[in-house]
Amino acid sequence: MTYKPTSTDVQLDFHGDNREVAVIRLSRGAKRNALNDALILALRDIFENLPSTVGAAVIHGEGAHFCAGLDLGELQERDAGQGMHHSRMWHAALERVQYGPVPVIAALHGAVVGGGLELASACHIRVADESAFYALPEGSRGIFVGGGGSVRIPKLVGVARMTDMMLTGRVYNAQDGERAGFAQYLVPEGEAFTKALELAVRVAQNAPLTNYALMHALPRIAEQPADQGYLTEALMAAIAQSAPEAKQRVKAFLDGKANKVAKS
Repeated sequence: MTYKPTSTDVQLDFHGDNREVAVIRLSRGAKRNALNDALILALRDIFENLPSTVGAAVIHGEGAHFCAGLDLGELQERDAGQGMHHSRMWHAALERVQYGPVPVIAALHGAVVGGGLELASACHIRVADESAFYALPEGSRGIFVGGGGSVRIPKLVGVARMTDMMLTGRVYNAQDGERAGFAQYLVPEGEAFTKALELAVRVAQNAPLTNYALMHALPRIAEQPADQGYLTEALMAAIAQSAPEAKQRVKAFLDGKANKVAKS
């Protein structure tokens, strides 16, 4: 039985004959796909209940924007303890995106702002079209990022850039954002979802253990001292290459039956 999202603000569909790609759409277009708790919890639940056929996922937003950030209309007064627990709930939900069962490609257009940028930074590949723009307006609103942005965003663009954005309200357009590292791909306006889906189909064809290693081991290796990283790499390499699917793929390559590396 296919899982159905707990919030109407998120839609879940599948692409491919074997439903190998999950397509997740933020569907609060009238609110510029601003994030509320119900939507965040629905995202968590989706990634905890994906069918075993799924090998990759795409997240995109309906309407003119990917996500304009936190829905300030639903911002509640909380004491310090309540605020901390609320932030930790968002952390747990977005961790299921970053460290969930499959790689996630974000298709970005229009506003990728505040919590929307935090969500995008939890994905593994980001494809932006020329309408995309990036901002962190929390600084000018007297608040601070609470969805993991202070950890993830500096890893994409650096601490100095994030500090500048929050202190001054600086906005990056699509071209400058791609050069800064917010997105790995930049495509013409209206083509982000098509490119993201194309990449997701390709990613879903990888050996599952290789995808797992790239999602779960690689970012942790990057945080380890070199001697520990080398050992983790060796262990992960041994595990991945021992899988039956890996052995079949290597044999196919040696037998001349596998595709050669080509420019994309």
